[in-house]
Amino acid sequence: MSFTPEVEEMCCVAQGPNNGPSPIPEEGKWVQAKEVKDISGLTHGVGWCAPQQGACKLTLNVKNGIIEEALIETLGCTGMTHSAAMASEILPGKTILEALNTDLVCDAINVAMRELFLQIAYGRTQTAFSEDGLPIGAGLEDLGKGLRSVTGTMYGTSAKGPRYMEIAEGFVRELALDADDEIIGYKFVQLGIMMDLIEKGTDANEALKTATGTYGRFDDAVKTINPRHQ
Repeated sequence: MSFTPEVEEMCCVAQGPNNGPSPIPEEGKWVQAKEVKDISGLTHGVGWCAPQQGACKLTLNVKNGIIEEALIETLGCTGMTHSAAMASEILPGKTILEALNTDLVCDAINVAMRELFLQIAYGRTQTAFSEDGLPIGAGLEDLGKGLRSVTGTMYGTSAKGPRYMEIAEGFVRELALDADDEIIGYKFVQLGIMMDLIEKGTDANEALKTATGTYGRFDDAVKTINPRHQ
């Protein structure tokens, strides 16, 4: 280490109190984080690419500085799905500092990693006050039955009005309209559940029927339409 002449000529003055970093909440404990291994927590965050044509929701479960679980969900860009596949192999096993400085292929995933790093490093995780945090595998609970991301896909024009296509309950098959042509409900199919049933040997038509449900006043509809073709 080299010093300028000005510093070389200075006399030494004691620093006095040195209390270390302020403690941050981590999995039900207050921790003075001095090294990467002092960091633990589960949290979520969103990133976006420079042209903002796609976004990534990233979920990380960090134990003792190591990413033990990663869930990568992408929206709006087909290329991001391949980048997410690579990130699912890259992230687990890395420290959060390594992951912050690793090219995760897609800019949106990189930005999500940056945002999560800030949350984790400053003790703003969702498990900050949860004793011992959450077990590895907790990230999958966000996906629910059938392990599918919760997505919302709606479309509308001033000329033809709104179309619901994908909603919390699942893939929208029909929209229910009243006498004024206003939406009063919809029929949906839970694709994850349907595929699970088919893989277990259920006939495809029976699986579709089992995984289909309705919401709102669907049975009161004056007419129904297919939101993708009508």
